[in-house]
Amino acid sequence: MPATPAPLRLAAEDADDLKAISALVQDAVLTVADMAYLKKARRFALVLNRFRWEADEKGRNAKTGTRVRSGLQIENVLKVEAKGIAQDAKDTILSLLALTYEGDAESGGTLTLTFSAGKAIRLHVEALDAMLTDLSEAWAAKARPGHEA
Repeated sequence: MPATPAPLRLAAEDADDLKAISALVQDAVLTVADMAYLKKARRFALVLNRFRWEADEKGRNAKTGTRVRSGLQIENVLKVEAKGIAQDAKDTILSLLALTYEGDAESGGTLTLTFSAGKAIRLHVEALDAMLTDLSEAWAAKARPGHEA
């Protein structure tokens, strides 16, 4: 039986770190209810079903792959802006495409969560501090995400 990758726990403190996390959460799915902005704590948190792109090819079904429940927590959040996402539509399913960061250590910046269908969340942060943590065991995905070349 192939070895199962250990649960992930990764931190990002700059744009290069965030690229690794972005690649790992590409094609994650979640609902609007899975996201929360904790204003007093200056934290934005979400729980998502992440496709395990890093899993060993021999350890998964090539047609479907596996998913895992993961938490993504962003600290130092000063302001949140949503584009195309109705906050009251809690059951709306979102497909996360990428995380990007523009800014620097001295003046902060903006972390953007880009979703399919032109939806996005922009987090204005004092400094980039993000953590991705796997929260569950992996399960067989119903389908493997596809991308046009």
